[in-house]
Amino acid sequence: MRLFYSCTVTRVPSLSVRHDDVEIVVDVRGDGPTVLLLHGWPDTGALWDDVGARLVEAGYRVAAPDLRGCGRSSKPRAVAAYQMHHLVGDVAAVIDALGAAPVVLVGHDWGAALAWAVAALEPTRVSHLVVLSVGHPTAFRSAGLDQQMRSWYTLLFSYEGLGERFLRQRDYEAMRSWLRHPRVDQVIAELERDGQMTTHLLWYRANLAPDAFVADPPVLPPILAPTLGVWSSRDLALTESQMTNSAQYCSNGFTYRRLDGAGHWTPLEVPDDIAAAIVGFLQPGM
Repeated sequence: MRLFYSCTVTRVPSLSVRHDDVEIVVDVRGDGPTVLLLHGWPDTGALWDDVGARLVEAGYRVAAPDLRGCGRSSKPRAVAAYQMHHLVGDVAAVIDALGAAPVVLVGHDWGAALAWAVAALEPTRVSHLVVLSVGHPTAFRSAGLDQQMRSWYTLLFSYEGLGERFLRQRDYEAMRSWLRHPRVDQVIAELERDGQMTTHLLWYRANLAPDAFVADPPVLPPILAPTLGVWSSRDLALTESQMTNSAQYCSNGFTYRRLDGAGHWTPLEVPDDIAAAIVGFLQPGM
């Protein structure tokens, strides 16, 4: 049964939030309980246009920022400016500016990693947590050789200039044949605007250094928000176990949803399924 109708989305920035001398531009639409959507690499808040429209239809107020270094938001050039505590502070500032604490926090890819950190370190700001693709940081780093092999590209991304050259070579061959992003041409155009090919990669350089492959996993406070984890069977970069093993770090319940047949970019590939999973998690029985 189809729960949502297709929607045309006009992205008009509704809010500008400052933190650490960085401006975060946020699109806000709809009325109701607030759902804050965090994108990952190599996306901007536009990743959520389809899912967000469906959540608005379902009665939610939806906020989708372009995160630090991405899209219309500020793009500091120092690696240290992208350390996780700065990113968590950005999200906390957005939640405060929305006047909506606690929010339903949803993240995909790096946005999921950031959502886990916000839920762990700022628990009073998160009522429910939804993470797509990327499991709890400790589960991810403890997932073994299979996950490490799938994360090979992060070694390239860790080095200034090397990641950029790899992504650009042979007319962006890696981005077209390996990344398999549904909007690859738009993504390439955006990354080549305002130095974003580098500022996006600073997330990796600040938070996932090469020695992460041999270092002990991080230790975080327990996740207090009820949590939904979603993993898709055709995700080539992430194992299922790094998501399912996240349950042990969630003190108030972990619900797992597997999407068979979908790739990594679930908010774009299967927006109805993602929106329905979020609504079903927040409103059991719907």
